[in-house]
Amino acid sequence: MSRPTLVPPLKCQGIKTKLVPAIQRIAESRDFLRWVEPFCGSCVVALNIQPKKALLCDANPHIIRLYQDIQNGRMTPSGVKAFLTDEGEKLKSQGEPFYYIVRERFNAKPSSLDFLFLNRSCFNGVMRFNRSGKFNVPYCHKPERFAQAYVTKITNQVRQIAQVVSAADWVFAVSDFRDTLAAAEAGDFVYVDPPYAGRHVDYFNSWSDEDEDALASRLSSIPGDFLLSTWHSNEFRTNTAIERSWNKPGFSILTRKHFYHVGSSEDLRHPMVEALVANFPLVKDETENRPVEQPSLFALEANP
Repeated sequence: MSRPTLVPPLKCQGIKTKLVPAIQRIAESRDFLRWVEPFCGSCVVALNIQPKKALLCDANPHIIRLYQDIQNGRMTPSGVKAFLTDEGEKLKSQGEPFYYIVRERFNAKPSSLDFLFLNRSCFNGVMRFNRSGKFNVPYCHKPERFAQAYVTKITNQVRQIAQVVSAADWVFAVSDFRDTLAAAEAGDFVYVDPPYAGRHVDYFNSWSDEDEDALASRLSSIPGDFLLSTWHSNEFRTNTAIERSWNKPGFSILTRKHFYHVGSSEDLRHPMVEALVANFPLVKDETENRPVEQPSLFALEANP
């Protein structure tokens, strides 16, 4: 029996919770010594794969600091509960002005607790920073955001994550994806979930065609297996990088349709076809052989 999907305490755009079962099946079919992620983000994939050894990197220092603090015991479930309860009461009584007090405090002196508070009380869970690296997402206008049940939910998420990261040999590091991929070794399984061009345009996760091509070039030459998750198409356009870099011999592609429910505007909430790309054969799970309208479908694309 498969274990329930672990949900991380951070909300992120494009979080791969719905992709976890498929990625997990693929990972379990491969032999590897270390799990490597250049764009670990919320860490939802690694937290559910739970490899014994991992290198988890991101360009966003606040994400990495939060997981390092959980791993090192500086951020505890009891501490999170007390902090969110106290700050939540202030938010309830003071409303919007208090949110901006915390945001200003965080931007002056970042802390993992303030980061978690902002992530859970900002508009629609958007994680966005300006060009100076300052968190600039507005308030969600929910003064009773940190009700007891909500605080308990977040506290339990931190507790579950602490149990996972304390039992494994995981390294969290702030790193550019180029440096992370350069450190990949034989025996590594590299899972790559880059920002989606044209969708995430904040300071830490901006992404260009040049970045996409640099990623493809480096992935094509790594010494072990890689699995890339990216967007394939939506009702308006297709990802030209799929055709340019991956629709060729030596790579395998699976596609899946689902909705994103986190975004700063309605135009970011249309159905999206995701793609999984690998440098080894991918096989469609027959248990997911359902009508194309179902968001959990994976279909295998043949390469010429």
